[in-house]
Amino acid sequence: MTAWQLACIDMAGTTVRDDGLVEQAFTVAFAGEGVAPGTPQHDRMLAVVRKTMGQSRIEVFRLLLDGDERRAQAANETFEEAYGLLVDEGAVLPIPGALEAIKTLRTAGIKVALTTGFARATQEAIMDALGWWGQVDLVLSPADAGRGRPFPDFMLVAALKLGVEDVRRVLVVGDTPLDLIAGQRAGAGLLVGVLTGAGDRQALQAAGAHEVIGSIGSLPRLLGLE
Repeated sequence: MTAWQLACIDMAGTTVRDDGLVEQAFTVAFAGEGVAPGTPQHDRMLAVVRKTMGQSRIEVFRLLLDGDERRAQAANETFEEAYGLLVDEGAVLPIPGALEAIKTLRTAGIKVALTTGFARATQEAIMDALGWWGQVDLVLSPADAGRGRPFPDFMLVAALKLGVEDVRRVLVVGDTPLDLIAGQRAGAGLLVGVLTGAGDRQALQAAGAHEVIGSIGSLPRLLGLE
């Protein structure tokens, strides 16, 4: 019997290949706000995006646009539309071994919740494109959880919905420091960083990672399930 009851796993960069798609969608959103690629302002905004990878997208736009709610909502809508088009064009692909790892966890009795900073509609489009409905126990966007990362809401809501007895039996997997900070704040028993997305080993370890692995495909082996 495994010690773990629930794995809260990030999507873009962790189970879903990014390949720069998030930054492409941000660039489209910036253009909608009059900020052209290649300008100093664009470069500064993109640097903030990279620093806040893993955070709720609307929160990032609020930060970038000085709290102007109307502009933030408009920019977020443009971002989601741009990313949605990339999904529709087949640009979103799973990380190699991701689905196999998820299946191994669930076979071992570990429930799986996928979490993301995308809006619910975009998350649903990604799940549709991958054909992953029914492969996991729960999917959560910031709107479902209350607050996105670095707050602990994703993990706590997932634990509540899926009947976890003790948050120390939750493990969190993500490619950004914010994924791991959120897991730490939730009291998760194991924080695992992966190197397929935004964070490097040093940044993930500094954010509290107990383990850093090459990709989610190595997770079952780390947990002793292979």
